[in-house]
Amino acid sequence: MPDLSTTYLGLKLKNPIVPSSSPLMQKVDTIKKMEDAGAAAVVLHSLFEEQIIREADALDHALEQGAHSFAEALTYFPDLGNYNLGPEGYLEHIAKVKAAVKIPVIASLNGVSNGGWIGFAKKIEQAGADALELNTYFIAADAEQGAPQVEQMYLDLVRDIKAQIKIPVAVKLSPFFTAFANFAQRLDAHGANALVVFNRFYQPDFDLDNLEVTPNVILSTSEELRLRLRWVAILHRRVQADLAITGGIHTGADVIKTMMAGANVAMTTSALLEHGIGRIRVMLDEMTRWMDAHEYVSVQQMRGSMSQSSIAYPLAFERANYMKVLRSYQVV
Repeated sequence: MPDLSTTYLGLKLKNPIVPSSSPLMQKVDTIKKMEDAGAAAVVLHSLFEEQIIREADALDHALEQGAHSFAEALTYFPDLGNYNLGPEGYLEHIAKVKAAVKIPVIASLNGVSNGGWIGFAKKIEQAGADALELNTYFIAADAEQGAPQVEQMYLDLVRDIKAQIKIPVAVKLSPFFTAFANFAQRLDAHGANALVVFNRFYQPDFDLDNLEVTPNVILSTSEELRLRLRWVAILHRRVQADLAITGGIHTGADVIKTMMAGANVAMTTSALLEHGIGRIRVMLDEMTRWMDAHEYVSVQQMRGSMSQSSIAYPLAFERANYMKVLRSYQVV
């Protein structure tokens, strides 16, 4: 039987499949079922910057300031009191999950500004989290704010979080950066222990009957994996940080592709929401069968084998692929 083990954030994992941050993580029993199905680690649901600020009686001021800087209306902030258990409840949840499972537990902080809320990372560490994922969900909607300012905001945030804690820090990113490879290297240099690509920004829709802008959640498909494969394949061996792919992981073949691109782990949520927690076992079985059939003895053997630094024609990940696709398409 092939060796599925891998490492991520300095943690030894029995396989690469890690359920990602989602509301599924709010129940300890559900997380235990993930472990029983074969999950190698879990990323808890996010605690929002706004929740921590509100507990310090400063949320109203913070949102008012944001209203003058961002395009989002105040009504689009969720009812953060009901989203999850709140800051102190979140710490208790970490402790309960750690007591219930043997797999690593990665906490998640969702924030973008550089403020006092980042001190909460220390409490997360003290609660027993094995690592922290910094979920940077930010829309650069201010026309007066340039790309260098946005990038520096991320870099400062990583620096300040790292100064607070000793546990590893992963940074979950969007693909919307002008020069992503350069920015990834700068995050690496600022101490990010892992880069998670890519955050799925849920896009609003228009309700034509009520003439309202409405939230819209659409689960991922395997088709979304391609963008992530490209960038992990490009970054492999260019950064010291570990690499994780999230978004588009639905099958064992999807997991194998992420490993060949150079990722350490494959994170999934939509597949579990669509098919149930047992999907983890299905993906692991599919991986094992494929590796046996193709005589791979370990995940480590395949990791990065299809990255840009490993293949015979590295330009396949750049403009050459675009031109080849256009030339090969036949109009009938």
